[in-house]
Amino acid sequence: MRTILAIAKKELTIFLTTPWAWIVFTFFSFVASTFFMNALTDFRRAHADVAQLSGGWSQVEPEFQFLRNLTDGVVMPTFSAMLMVLMFLVPVLSARLFADERRQKTFELLMTSPISTTQIVVGKYLGGLLLVSLTIALLLVYPLVLTAYGSSFSAVTSEKTSTLEWPTVLLGFLGLLVWGAALLAIGTFISSLTESVIVAIVVTFCVSLLLLLVRILAPGAGEPLRSVLEYASFEAQLRNFMRGVFDPRPLVFFASLIAAFLVATHRSVESRRWV
Repeated sequence: MRTILAIAKKELTIFLTTPWAWIVFTFFSFVASTFFMNALTDFRRAHADVAQLSGGWSQVEPEFQFLRNLTDGVVMPTFSAMLMVLMFLVPVLSARLFADERRQKTFELLMTSPISTTQIVVGKYLGGLLLVSLTIALLLVYPLVLTAYGSSFSAVTSEKTSTLEWPTVLLGFLGLLVWGAALLAIGTFISSLTESVIVAIVVTFCVSLLLLLVRILAPGAGEPLRSVLEYASFEAQLRNFMRGVFDPRPLVFFASLIAAFLVATHRSVESRRWV
């Protein structure tokens, strides 16, 4: 365990001492801020419009009722948008785990060290997961800002909007984390297959996009393929988390997927160790 943690610390240190991590942090924060401000603007506009209605929210269509509170109207839409952003950023982070090592010719040195393949794979993955977690943690600033300044919306509407539903917010964070962890596992495996960072990024993105949108194919398929496609869809698995509903089944799904790709990574690295 000590060796795994040492490898994870080394990977995280390397990430944080190169421009890649800070470019990712900056881009992620900029995009998240853009989505957050757009959602907040829509929220304020909706409440200003509802304040002019004699019947209040009872006159608003059901599909717009989510705008009644800050959690569903601002935080969760921002988190949902960042799911797609992570699909672009995580492949960039995972590509260097093995592909960059092989490109820089340090992979052979790593393979001849007295460290087991399992320790190498798990250590590198854990280091990448820590960086992904730090990236997602940047989103914490938005619910904290709303918690501190949400009362300012009381001037716009008589609805109680200033109370943030933290259990829902935390479930959203959990959804983002398991999504990022799954993308990282996929990217780690693909990174172990090539020495081209660009190839690793593109293939990881394409595989992740396919798994996200596979549910589109379900309506035209017969049983039991339809059920399999719906279950295998990342979008379907993440839906409850983004709605603030806890369901242990997606955790089992993503844990199984992560384990499968890490085992595949182990096989890939091990096969190259004795070449």
